[in-house]
Amino acid sequence: MVLSMAGMPGLLLLLLLLLLCSVGQVSPYGALWKPTWPAYRLPIILPQSTLNLAKPDFGAEAKLEVTSSCGPQCHKGTPLPTYEEVKQYLSYETLYANGSRTETQVGIYILGGGGRGAQHRDSESSGRSRRKRQIYGYDSRFSIFGKDFLLNYPFSTSVKLSTGCTGTLVAEKHVLTAAHCIHDGKTYVKGTQKLRVGFLKPKFKDGRGANDSSSAVPEKMKFQWIRVKRTHVPKGWIKGNANDIGMDYDYALLELKKPHKRKFMKIGVSPPAKQLPGGRIHFSGYDNDRPGNLVYRFCDVKDETYDLLYQQCDAQPGASGSGVYVRMWKRQQQKWERKIIGIFSGHQWVDMNGSPQDFNVAVRITPLKYAQICYWIKGNYLDCREG
Repeated sequence: MVLSMAGMPGLLLLLLLLLLCSVGQVSPYGALWKPTWPAYRLPIILPQSTLNLAKPDFGAEAKLEVTSSCGPQCHKGTPLPTYEEVKQYLSYETLYANGSRTETQVGIYILGGGGRGAQHRDSESSGRSRRKRQIYGYDSRFSIFGKDFLLNYPFSTSVKLSTGCTGTLVAEKHVLTAAHCIHDGKTYVKGTQKLRVGFLKPKFKDGRGANDSSSAVPEKMKFQWIRVKRTHVPKGWIKGNANDIGMDYDYALLELKKPHKRKFMKIGVSPPAKQLPGGRIHFSGYDNDRPGNLVYRFCDVKDETYDLLYQQCDAQPGASGSGVYVRMWKRQQQKWERKIIGIFSGHQWVDMNGSPQDFNVAVRITPLKYAQICYWIKGNYLDCREG
């Protein structure tokens, strides 16, 4: 069977997609219920054409946070994009280490029962002058000390970008981060052409490295850096940073020049907030008010749109780009598994029914974003059929 989405109204289409994507849900009311990763029927995103672009000037100043006045109600009231708009948002730029760059246009498809591709019309989205704060009441962040914690999963998946942000290991050579860490919406930030990713490792007094098998005691931790081979940024960020649609696409993928040889955390499609264990999310980052420290936090999700999670996790600039994750039951493998379901983006101070309220915001990995990021990593859509 081939499912054609052409010509369907946006809202009706979105409702149909949600019915198609939520397969095999587990009722939370059973006696043996566990928070379980939903199974999704995922779309396919494939390159259609690639153009060479002029080299960028790398003139933007690095911004360690994104601010926006468009809150949950503002985003929920935004008209659903058309199929052509979504294709433009999910098209992407690739920047290479030699400074060259390309733009790739994509097609969006779903597979029906017969296995043939059908073009898929989907929807990806569902100002006050005040001193911004990202700590809510008592500072609930935890600095992670000691190599026994820092070098072990899941904290070992957090890495530092040379532009000042945080990233998360999501494959053998790939790091997921926020787009604003390398691109301001108009051009690439200074230092992106020589972008590096830092891994915390023990530093020994006598100069021996972390792989030394002797019993020497490490003096402190230091960063070991690996150069980035290329980066991918969705055009939804590049085209949309002047308005609030850009925040929905504030994510980027970095490919390293060599494997990092650490355990990584897989990406997953973000479940609805009510299905998250305890309604909470977790992430670790290199907040700039605690230099050299990896800082872990968790908190409740306060609100959500199709593309964003609104929460009040304590965070400071530098934590941007951290992978937001949860731990849920994987029914197929009969085990618990952590997955990255979003990317910490920045801060919003919004008017909530006449009362100012501030949020920290994470970009959700939706089915379309999962298909895109997975294709960037794998290079083959057949390896991206399970989210």
